[in-house]
Amino acid sequence: MRLGLHVSMADGGAVAYAKRLGCTSMQVFTSSPQSYRRTPIDEVALKAFRVEREKADLDPCVIHTSYLINLASDDRGKWHGSLGLLEHDLRYAAAAGITYVNTHLGSYGKRPREEGFPTVVQALERVLENIAPGVILVLENSAGAGQLVGGTIEELGEFLRAVDHPQLGVCVDTAHSWAAGYEINAAEGVKRFIDLIEEHIGLGRLHMFHFNDTQIPLGGHKDRHWHIGEGLIGLDGFRALLSHSAVREKTAILETPGDEEDDARNMEVVRGLLAEAR
Repeated sequence: MRLGLHVSMADGGAVAYAKRLGCTSMQVFTSSPQSYRRTPIDEVALKAFRVEREKADLDPCVIHTSYLINLASDDRGKWHGSLGLLEHDLRYAAAAGITYVNTHLGSYGKRPREEGFPTVVQALERVLENIAPGVILVLENSAGAGQLVGGTIEELGEFLRAVDHPQLGVCVDTAHSWAAGYEINAAEGVKRFIDLIEEHIGLGRLHMFHFNDTQIPLGGHKDRHWHIGEGLIGLDGFRALLSHSAVREKTAILETPGDEEDDARNMEVVRGLLAEAR
């Protein structure tokens, strides 16, 4: 498993931070996740960033897109703005040698799913028309609150079949999965969950995980991350996940809260569980 953290690009120390904590992968924002502002693509700087990552053996790298992206919006201004943000991050990834661009899909709002689903499909087809070789767009599952898109494994599979592009895949967030009602706190539930992914998505289209524990009750439909093994998924849940051969082949990014001490502790817990699973 390639294991990493979401790290800040703000001070230019992202690679050093990730390496210091023993990461073999990393995830970043290209701009503020709460803004439509896009960081200019500086080819020279991004080439240097790529070389620095390669020297530190931090691969694959992941871009997490802006939280403002809503590919299901019936507001054409917001929909086109979302396309612009996503297209920017795909171009950024190509320039920086970054493998994955991970995105949330948004919300259907007041529209029925039957009306919003084709809007998402249209957006995905649009951005994938010009995707560079070597870049993969991954769709992240949601916690399923309200009208959020992608709250079930079945729906993510429907998007893959509707768009049917080899550079489109899925990222599964463990905290979101639990909040959406998938009971992954023990081996039996993890097996059912992975079997469901295999059936509706295909393990080859599951490219990565976000590893997060949570204190939200099962099926609580809230996106709240917590430290690995200290929430309701617990050590048994992550132990079961990491004991599954299909999971150990993937990239996993931790998005747990806190400071460097917390990051180090969470990384150590996952590494320990990985060592047990071998």
